[in-house]
Amino acid sequence: MAMTYEHRRGEIETYFDRTALAAWEKLTGTTPVSGIRATVRAGRDAMRATLLSWLPENMRGMRLLDAGCGTGALAMAAAARGAQVVAIDLSPQLVALAAQRAGGGEKIRFCAGDMLDESHGRFDYVVCMDSIIHYAPGDAANALARLAARTNHAVLFTFAPFTPLLGTMLTVGKMFPRGDKSPAIEPQSERALRRRLTAPAFDGFITARSQRIKSGFYFSQAMELKKWG
Repeated sequence: MAMTYEHRRGEIETYFDRTALAAWEKLTGTTPVSGIRATVRAGRDAMRATLLSWLPENMRGMRLLDAGCGTGALAMAAAARGAQVVAIDLSPQLVALAAQRAGGGEKIRFCAGDMLDESHGRFDYVVCMDSIIHYAPGDAANALARLAARTNHAVLFTFAPFTPLLGTMLTVGKMFPRGDKSPAIEPQSERALRRRLTAPAFDGFITARSQRIKSGFYFSQAMELKKWG
């Protein structure tokens, strides 16, 4: 039976706070890594660059939500463009690491909690980099709808695109070993996802740019949900 959003959210928080913090700190740092980690780092760097290329170069006066900020690299890049950033992640330890790397400043407010928390208000842009990939397709679409309802211009997000090969690898457990209890990735059919994004909850938005990134074991697709009119 598929996990609910709330159940999976708790699993992710536990994973990053108790199991994966040291590995994630190394993966997202600047010290050399090799093998699988090198391909994942390269893929994540390429994905972040893609998402940033879809944001305005000048973001002065704009608010951005980095939903699932991890160690804060995208939040820092957006703040450097002048955006006021709310960077939120489920893991308090990841948030603490991100704040440490950012080194203070008034442009970024780091928060530990749920990215769907409406108390953070409205935003001009929302970015969800690899933060809905662990949720079942219905839960992922519902989360995007709730974020879109508070967004003035665009929600930029990534998902794990379903392919027969990816489905087989995940089924047999070869792509992402589960010995560390890492949350499972939930691949989505791009066609089914696009159909969900035409539901009434997304009135006023259209799917625009899309880009797949593959680097060794990293395989993800960016999509732009853009407000029109």
